Amino acid sequence: MCPRTCPGCHREHFNEEKSAQKKTEWLKTRLKPWEDKIEPIMANKGLERFGYREMACLCAQWARQGWTLGLRSGDAVVCLSDCPVHSPRVNYAAALFSRILPPDIRFPLKYYVQSGAQIVLVLASSKMPETAWLDKDVKAHLEQAGIEGLWLHLFASAGKRVFAKNKWHLIWGKPRSMDEEGFLYGPTAFQQLIPKLHKHALERAGQFLRPAPGDRIVDLYCGTGQTLARWTACGTAACGVEISAEAVECARKNAVEATVFQGLCTHRIPQLNQWVSPARPHKRLVYVNPPRTGLEHEISKWIGRHCQPRKMAYLSCSAGTLQRDLKYLEETGLKVTSVYPYDFFPNTRHVETCVLLERKV
Repeated sequence: MCPRTCPGCHREHFNEEKSAQKKTEWLKTRLKPWEDKIEPIMANKGLERFGYREMACLCAQWARQGWTLGLRSGDAVVCLSDCPVHSPRVNYAAALFSRILPPDIRFPLKYYVQSGAQIVLVLASSKMPETAWLDKDVKAHLEQAGIEGLWLHLFASAGKRVFAKNKWHLIWGKPRSMDEEGFLYGPTAFQQLIPKLHKHALERAGQFLRPAPGDRIVDLYCGTGQTLARWTACGTAACGVEISAEAVECARKNAVEATVFQGLCTHRIPQLNQWVSPARPHKRLVYVNPPRTGLEHEISKWIGRHCQPRKMAYLSCSAGTLQRDLKYLEETGLKVTSVYPYDFFPNTRHVETCVLLERKV
């Protein structure tokens, strides 16, 4: 059971029916203009609503008895040593490091970050600490837990920001891992938390977009390239944009036939213009999966007024910014045809949404 003071899960006591009801009600208030387009929410059932989280970013706090890894509540860090929504691999590895790491005077740990088989220990320091604690027994425990890479990230100003650009040190294992679909990812890669639901959302988007040879699809915020690989497998020319250098490196290996640009999407508009120009609008498609901040206004404007795609799919993790973006996209000639909610975050208030749009006749 979660600690009462944990700020992570707010609805761990709801069953799936009540959770789905609350999330649907909230989504309908946020997406009121398209309320009649909202389909029933897709969610995991029963025990599948727990132990699903293979990604974690935990704050670290030292006390005499050892390290506490968890979420911050006020001045304290709430221990999540056996979190019911974290996967067994995350719980095992986090508990291991809370026991074995040296005290803060020698090892100023700020964050513990895990992405599947990759772990990053973020230190509020610019100097490399000693790593004698990383002995044969610890390495054996890591291998037993399915951990493949262990990093130290030296970031003296770590606080509101977790990562900086430089001072990454792989101290054990390998720098990249493969997910269950066979895609390469690194220690800072974002991955959807419930692959089964994510796969369903992508299949739904693909069935709607129907990418085919001769089409050109622009994939913005493309991450490690899973969606790019899906489009190119259909024989479609695909172009992705992603800000993370690590994700771009993986995307270029996961989707070797795609064109991938690194940088902010708004900064890559000139390259996007050149890339889409050979195809007429009726052969253009767009897929986007932005962060919570949604689409930058310049990108919404570019999609609606310059690219003018025949169809578009938008996977959103924030109904607030989604409402803003859909309103503008409809003003520029697109219309919403369907809204499909997905419960990628059971036991929380969050809900993701796959929205399908097409050009008005």
